[in-house]
Amino acid sequence: MPKSRGGRETRPVHPICHRTLHNLFTNKELERSGDDPSALAKNPDLSRFLAWIAGKEPDFHAVTRRKRAR
Repeated sequence: MPKSRGGRETRPVHPICHRTLHNLFTNKELERSGDDPSALAKNPDLSRFLAWIAGKEPDFHAVTRRKRAR
């Protein structure tokens, strides 16, 4: 659960992954997914991102595109 929604536990997330999650999902959507990364990975945009980032070095950084209008 996001801290803004009363969550207290945090997990380390690479900055590019963190930005991508927040570009694709609202805090409410992240809250609903709970602690189930596989539920988030069903999103086609996140799935493409995960396939792309899998081959990158751990210290890889890139510009993250802005959230698209829904």
